[in-house]
Amino acid sequence: MQYKTFHTITIALLTAGVLAAAEPTFRTDANNDEKLKWFQLEPSKFPPAGSAHYFAGELIGMDHVERTAVIRADRTDAQRRSNWDQPVGFEMLPYGSIYYHGSPAALRDIPIGTHLHGEFYVKGPKEEGAKSLFYNRRSIDGDFTRCFRLEDDLSYYTRRGRAWRVDAVDLEAKRLTVTGVSTDGSAPDEKPTLFDLSDATRVWKGRQIGTLKDIAPGQIVQTNITWATIYGPGRCLDVWLDKESRDVARDAQLETHRQFIRERGIPGWVDAVDNKKGIVTVTLFVGVDPTLLEEFKPNTSVTGIVAEPTLQGYDQVNDRKAGPLVSAEKVDAEPGSSGVRVSFQPSLLLEGFRPGRIVRLFPNGWPVRDVPLEERLWPARD
Repeated sequence: MQYKTFHTITIALLTAGVLAAAEPTFRTDANNDEKLKWFQLEPSKFPPAGSAHYFAGELIGMDHVERTAVIRADRTDAQRRSNWDQPVGFEMLPYGSIYYHGSPAALRDIPIGTHLHGEFYVKGPKEEGAKSLFYNRRSIDGDFTRCFRLEDDLSYYTRRGRAWRVDAVDLEAKRLTVTGVSTDGSAPDEKPTLFDLSDATRVWKGRQIGTLKDIAPGQIVQTNITWATIYGPGRCLDVWLDKESRDVARDAQLETHRQFIRERGIPGWVDAVDNKKGIVTVTLFVGVDPTLLEEFKPNTSVTGIVAEPTLQGYDQVNDRKAGPLVSAEKVDAEPGSSGVRVSFQPSLLLEGFRPGRIVRLFPNGWPVRDVPLEERLWPARD
């Protein structure tokens, strides 16, 4: 009897603890509890899973060097008419990732006018949100100025296992009727979607550029759109008719990304510094092709440069410090982390090799060359 009583009380306490632990401490898109505040990012810490806020919009401006951009937010049922079509400016987080055509990308890879999906965090306590325009109107998402993930329609829907089934094509009216489905054609949406076409719409067919006449009912396609929600769901920039065409676009962007990273280094932040042994430990960020991370190999060297939260370096040819790779290990991949941690022993501990600071690393064999002058932080400009 005593055991049963103790057992019952223990279970009750554990259950109460689990329930207490399950109570949300911040607002999310999933719980949508307006009584809670949105998650506030902490310096040098990756955010918890599911804590970002989603919204989509069209890219209308950017500074690709500073990794800042502006999108015109989509119209949604959550908005009043006065909130429609308002711009939201944001900065990419140091560990914020970008995807275009299904592969990692830089902001400069994405054309103005591309419709994008994003995961964002609310501005810092001392930061300003998006400015109001047109008689003090502003986006309801105007305070979400820190971007964690940004991707075009092709990347977004492919990652979620969704696509479009072509129901009808009206070449005279330039209209495309589709229904959202899983990539195998199952689980259709309840209602069809009507996209606009134009003579400028690019149709990708295998390894070739097709025409609007190649679009046919029954095809499972992917699209990139522009002009979203202003005059309907949007206008097709691109239509990919088959897997081969999507693979071609993905592989081309992947090689663009690989070249970009090899010339600028893999970004991460410093976890720890052993001042006595001169060892710097770095967690590398997500958004980098995993095959590049495999180039940190035993008995090789690593070159490191100091960078800022924009991921810009100063003068990477003259400021670099190299030394032997101590270790490259896999760790738990938190949101924003690649799951790879690298330790190396540079010939000199630079001022910027401090916990919480941003660095970029070059595995053995990667030449460190000058980047264009406008990308450098040194010498300082007026």
